[in-house]
Amino acid sequence: MPPMLKIIRLTLFAIWVVIAATLGTLRALFKPFDTKSLMLTANLIKHGDKILGLNIIVRNREILLRERPCVFISNHQDNLDIILGSKMIAERIVTIGKRSILFIPFFGIFYWLSGNILINRGNKRSAFGTMDTASRSIKEKNLSIWIMPEGTRSRGRGLLPFKKGPFVTAIKAQVPIVPVAWSNYIQTMDLNKWRAGVVIEEVLEPIQTAGMTLDDVDRLKDHCYQVLKTAIERIDAEAKVLYEQA
Repeated sequence: MPPMLKIIRLTLFAIWVVIAATLGTLRALFKPFDTKSLMLTANLIKHGDKILGLNIIVRNREILLRERPCVFISNHQDNLDIILGSKMIAERIVTIGKRSILFIPFFGIFYWLSGNILINRGNKRSAFGTMDTASRSIKEKNLSIWIMPEGTRSRGRGLLPFKKGPFVTAIKAQVPIVPVAWSNYIQTMDLNKWRAGVVIEEVLEPIQTAGMTLDDVDRLKDHCYQVLKTAIERIDAEAKVLYEQA
């Protein structure tokens, strides 16, 4: 197909996100910081896979709904992760994102007003304060927190090293960590084809933190990294086979 197909798809998807974020913002203006505004927008954005021609396979979402409250962690590849996350978001789940998100037109204000938590990664003291806020939200508001522990987009470079914040949060709140893996679509996706790619996203079994202290942060972080890395490698291979067979 001509390169124009990719441009058309990305343009339509951007418009779709703006519409979804605008509707979510309008609701949030009347009910600020209510996570149902996030649900409204996510339920629209998740259909972006149809615009882009992606076949997204969701597995074990029942674990996500069962293990609450908790800290969810997932790998972070690209801005299109927003579709994958939207397919997983459920009530009483908020995310932690960079403060710079606030300045994204249309989407930034919605992100803040719908109850998500902004973090200043450039200021270590502020960042740790944000994680303390997240821990209190879990315990006092019965919220689950979704964090991407790589802290930046990998752009297909594989799973990047994890930051400690999510694991400190989980231990302080004494809640499980639920890893969510999605296959590497950056290197295999071709938006100039009608069938642009196959992506698998899979919720893994919870990793308990009960009884752990902050002395266990590094061990917990390393264990979660290996669990997620192993799962990504497995579903990567499967997604490639499924795409070739399509």
